[in-house]
Amino acid sequence: MSKTIQNPVALLGRLLFVALFLPAGIGKLTGFAGTVAYVAAAGLPLPTLGALAALVVEIGGSVALILGWGTRPAAAVLTLFTLAASVFFHPFWSVPADQAYVTQLLFFKNIAVAGGLLTLVAHGAGGWSLDARRED
Repeated sequence: MSKTIQNPVALLGRLLFVALFLPAGIGKLTGFAGTVAYVAAAGLPLPTLGALAALVVEIGGSVALILGWGTRPAAAVLTLFTLAASVFFHPFWSVPADQAYVTQLLFFKNIAVAGGLLTLVAHGAGGWSLDARRED
């Protein structure tokens, strides 16, 4: 792919990830008590700390992807976060059969998102990023 198209496509890809993570992070911020209750209901320890960590990862990671600054580490953290969320919040193997389809769909959507994030870890943000300016 030529650089003429590669850089805008890389930017678009980063922005599409942000479309998933930023609204979720803002929702956790504006509905923090509900988020803490949701984390607690999943049986995780220290639900307030977990909810705070999730909103920092989602909002901070989104800002990093928008700017293309620290893209590789931000994408790595978002990958780990997404995989953990898949296991703890979409355990299709342990839900009633009538809930398994949607839960499994959400689980594998997250697995695909993690795969896409790994391409950012491997290839970086592209030329239209603060990372690229630092490399010059």
